[in-house]
Amino acid sequence: MRNVANRQQAEAWNGWEGAHWAEHPERYDAMLDAFNAPLFAAAGITAGHRVLDVGCGTGRTTRLAARQAHAGRVVGSDLSAPMLARARRDALAEGLDNVTFEQGDAQVHPFPAGGFDVVISRGGVMFFADLVAAFAHLRAALAPGGRLAFLAPRPGGPGSAYARATAALSPHLRGPSPAARGMGSLSDPAHIRDVLAAAGFADIGVTPAEAPMTFGSDADDATDFLFAMGPTRHNLRDTDPTTVTRVRAEVRDALTEFETADGVRIPGSVWIVTASRSAAGVDGPAPA
Repeated sequence: MRNVANRQQAEAWNGWEGAHWAEHPERYDAMLDAFNAPLFAAAGITAGHRVLDVGCGTGRTTRLAARQAHAGRVVGSDLSAPMLARARRDALAEGLDNVTFEQGDAQVHPFPAGGFDVVISRGGVMFFADLVAAFAHLRAALAPGGRLAFLAPRPGGPGSAYARATAALSPHLRGPSPAARGMGSLSDPAHIRDVLAAAGFADIGVTPAEAPMTFGSDADDATDFLFAMGPTRHNLRDTDPTTVTRVRAEVRDALTEFETADGVRIPGSVWIVTASRSAAGVDGPAPA
């Protein structure tokens, strides 16, 4: 892979964490699928649009975009080779012939200037080392009048449902796993607006969206998934087995509060962010 600005992220997403996502896309998609509707409503993709999906991972949102832009074309971009291999396989299995996947660092990848009508991301944009430079680069990939839509995590606070469900685990999560570094970089609406304005975007909007996040079929299954996720595995790697067993049992008991007929569903919240590249000749200032 050439032109990599986010070297640490490239190494992480091509390592064990990226491999886990590639092996279990249905688990990760289940967490976020309920936010697809507000994301795509904000994106406003139509039949003939050219769409770029940034940080597409295993391609769930890329494939959804390909169905909406059925007379256009969709490109999914990601750093992770194992995740993109899964994305290509699933797109082929679904018979989608208007979608392609490119491995690259979207902060510097050579996208065609003005080559897309819509840029979307289900969270992948929060991992850039230089947010302003990355968004300025993505703005250049948009046609004049083009639209940006992405979701970013909205902090839930200590009293949130997720915090209650994982309270026993929280003291052991002392830092992000390698692939999770930067996850909170776009959690503050004022900062989001500042970054996008500095990158030259106009018509910036940041609105909350709430939806249930599915973690498993029951408390036992959800516990297995939570303890297999990168941040948990990373932080518990040197913890004694007795402690891990105790924490697992406490998390499992807490998750029973969220068991439903449709699985373990924990209320979640994100920001839906929109912005546009102004029509030719009236762009805002971009960084030098």
